[in-house]
Amino acid sequence: MLSATGIRALIGFKRSQFLYSTFFCSKTLMESPPTTLCPATFSSSPIISPPREAHEVNTCEGEATAVTLREWHAWGTTSPIPAMVAEVLDDLKALATETDARMTFGGKGGKLKGDFKVKEDKKHRAKYKALADSETKLHFFSARQIACRLIGSRNYLCQKCWLPLVDCMCSRVEHCSLWHGIHFWLYMHPKDFLRQNNTGKLLWQVFGVQAATLCLFGIAEHEEIMWNEFMSAGKRNVWCLYPNKNALTKSIQDIFAQDSSTGQVYTSEKTNGDHRMNFVLIDGTWSNSAAMFRRLKERATLVWGEDFPCISLTTGASSMHKLRPQPSWDRTCTAAAAVSLLYELQLLPQFSSFELGEQAEALEDGLEVLLEALTGRRLRMGRSITRKERHKSDIC
Repeated sequence: MLSATGIRALIGFKRSQFLYSTFFCSKTLMESPPTTLCPATFSSSPIISPPREAHEVNTCEGEATAVTLREWHAWGTTSPIPAMVAEVLDDLKALATETDARMTFGGKGGKLKGDFKVKEDKKHRAKYKALADSETKLHFFSARQIACRLIGSRNYLCQKCWLPLVDCMCSRVEHCSLWHGIHFWLYMHPKDFLRQNNTGKLLWQVFGVQAATLCLFGIAEHEEIMWNEFMSAGKRNVWCLYPNKNALTKSIQDIFAQDSSTGQVYTSEKTNGDHRMNFVLIDGTWSNSAAMFRRLKERATLVWGEDFPCISLTTGASSMHKLRPQPSWDRTCTAAAAVSLLYELQLLPQFSSFELGEQAEALEDGLEVLLEALTGRRLRMGRSITRKERHKSDIC
């Protein structure tokens, strides 16, 4: 028979199934940044906003491409500025000086535009082709994506919530402490970095960067930091939440049922001898996530001699899939997967005293705030908040 706490967790878990398996999970790119940001030019009423103009970056004396450690950390990471990202920023500065051109960003994704884009595209393609191996090419690809997004989003997106400053939702997000025995790793594709409808960012917004760490795919420094933690914790304390039918997965019950037989004890207070449970959330489009998971598996084979351990969660479908279509009905957004994980752990006796249900609710609330912010923005921009149904399967 479930305790009162267990019942609350079960109710919350069902609530998360209904709401978040349907969230804004298929990815959309950033809108074009405005030339200036003046609060007086925006209205809270759902009036159609004028088209966004291209954003011109002042490249005088390299100020536009200079990224400080403080700015880098403000976007949600805790690492030093990656060497390849700094190199790409230097290349952009040199090209701007050489061509006496200004960087212009606009359109979907806030991408480079105009004459500078043509010159930069030619130069970066030549550099990419000259690189010796696929690993170095991946590092360069990821670094260029991140560097351009850093410059193109400056003074346009809020550094915490990654929404346009006029739509910032930070004041409505409640912070919550995550139980010390859990650590989330947001393994994010560079094309998802600074995307407005990304939900992975909510984990460090709600729980803090010490409880949820951003690891950017293809950034060597980030991946080394993550794997050093994994090797220290040991394979039995590392899992990936990835619904891959070709991967061998276990349920939460399968994994932690053996704790009683091994004498594993979890405590509410952190001790020096504790190893946190590390959960990896792959944060990217479903097409990109396959390559990201393959990279994890290859590294796991080198380190542990076997595949990366995976967890399967109990997820459900909802009619709200119509809001943003998914490749299949059993897939959900990144933060919703974390919510489901916390609720499922709360139902296990060894974790029932750590208030994981309350922590899941805090993350759910953050998702609701993001959903409201994105919906409000779409209405204000005169865009539809529903999408054409993609799935035709006979689901009850």
